Amino acid sequence: MPKHQAVLSLVAMGALLAAGFMTQMTPARAFGIHSNAQCESPAVLRAISHRFSIADRNVLKRGLAIEDYLNIHQNRYVPAGHSSMIDRRFCHGKVAMNDGHTREIWYMIEAGQGFAGVGGNVEYCISGLDPWRINGAYCRSVR
Repeated sequence: MPKHQAVLSLVAMGALLAAGFMTQMTPARAFGIHSNAQCESPAVLRAISHRFSIADRNVLKRGLAIEDYLNIHQNRYVPAGHSSMIDRRFCHGKVAMNDGHTREIWYMIEAGQGFAGVGGNVEYCISGLDPWRINGAYCRSVR
């Protein structure tokens, strides 16, 4: 892509973001997960379901899908400034899977860690479905 086209693309993106501000849409809302999202937030649960479907299709290859979320609750909340500069909300519950099993899920919602630092990010781990222990033994990093 020539330089002038790249610059025009950036200008267009800036104009779209500015238009969002003018219509009371904040960047966090534009990207889905709000920085202060609660554990049971539909946007958070949709993000987890979507990311899990991609992980199953490309890595696990077991044909699994999340059908429902059960007993979702917050384990703890670590505000910015306590041990880091990022607000973190730790959540736990169960997921009903399409294979008939119910598994435990742990996830962490991080403020300001979304795309380009806008909005929130969610990291999750489902019991028994982290074969390489990316989240540590027993999903420790998101507990």
